[in-house]
Amino acid sequence: MGLPQNKLSFFCFFFLVSVLTLAPLAFSEIFLEEHFEGGWKSRWVLSDWKRNEGKAGTFKHTAGKWPGDPDNKGIQTYNDAKHYAISAKIPEFSNKNRTLVVQYSVKIEQDIECGGAYIKLLSGYVNQKQFGGDTPYSVLVDNKEREFGSMYTDWDILPPRKIKVKNAKKPEDWDDREYIDDPNDVKPEGFDSIPREIPDRKAKEPEDWDEEENGLWEPPKIPNSAYKGPWKAKRIKNPNYKGKWKNPWIDNPEFEDDPDLYVLKSIKYAGIEVWQVKAGSIFDNILICDDPAYARSIVDDYFAQHRESEKELFAEAEKERKAREDEEARIAREEGERRRKERDHRYGDRRRRYKRPNPRDYMDDYHDEL
Repeated sequence: MGLPQNKLSFFCFFFLVSVLTLAPLAFSEIFLEEHFEGGWKSRWVLSDWKRNEGKAGTFKHTAGKWPGDPDNKGIQTYNDAKHYAISAKIPEFSNKNRTLVVQYSVKIEQDIECGGAYIKLLSGYVNQKQFGGDTPYSVLVDNKEREFGSMYTDWDILPPRKIKVKNAKKPEDWDDREYIDDPNDVKPEGFDSIPREIPDRKAKEPEDWDEEENGLWEPPKIPNSAYKGPWKAKRIKNPNYKGKWKNPWIDNPEFEDDPDLYVLKSIKYAGIEVWQVKAGSIFDNILICDDPAYARSIVDDYFAQHRESEKELFAEAEKERKAREDEEARIAREEGERRRKERDHRYGDRRRRYKRPNPRDYMDDYHDEL
């Protein structure tokens, strides 16, 4: 997502709720709530992934350019065109019989040219010093909705509950005609003898008509209002209509329900993995819990406390930037004008000192000699 320098830094909370949402528990659990305050380095391990290749970046602990609270800091990608990977070990938990909420914030203060950023939940043992893009994960969060729906009905994870009967054919006596001709509707007598056109009775033979030259005069024909076209019987609803035939469904003998389909492997780590051409994104406010209401309150509190002050600071910074750019533009104009005057002064004297000869002067001398 590109961000022009004269725009407010892009800031948002990303929010994921697991596919299965259950009834609220009697109490909620917070598995990770990280605001990158004091001691955060003891909780997070910076990976050496890509470091031997000179492609590993480092994080900077900062509140950013326009912080609503200078003490409210996150970790910011610091080096351009680098890979970043950092992880934290968390109390092991399972999402079985609970709602899983994964939430984090990211403030984008730079122009983004190319890259990807991910929050990952990892299972099993993870060598945190080697954590990177190839490390297996259980949940990947990158603010892109890949799919939405029920794991039971919207994905082919389990065999289908119902299957179509193989080689089924429509019965010969199946009537799928919704409308039929009315068998009681009879074509009127003489209907087919009604001509499409008839002579125009109002037409008169022209006075200058010559029968010997043009033959016997006949009046022109006009459409016959009594002509109704080919006869068609009226259409009525078919009393034997059974609807459009469809291949019947039967219970799938291979289907076996799995009530724990949504359950992930036990989560033990949370990680941030980033690749960016242009660094400057600040990650903060990571929350993993089973209480969507609490997660929402974190978002509401943050915006209530910091959003307006960040806007004011940004507006002031933009005002200063605009004034600085205007001053630089003024200086550039004045410098350009000064150089132009110097050129005019320098080359103007030369033009006045040097006068191109007029060819006519030579011609005058020639005539004088003659």
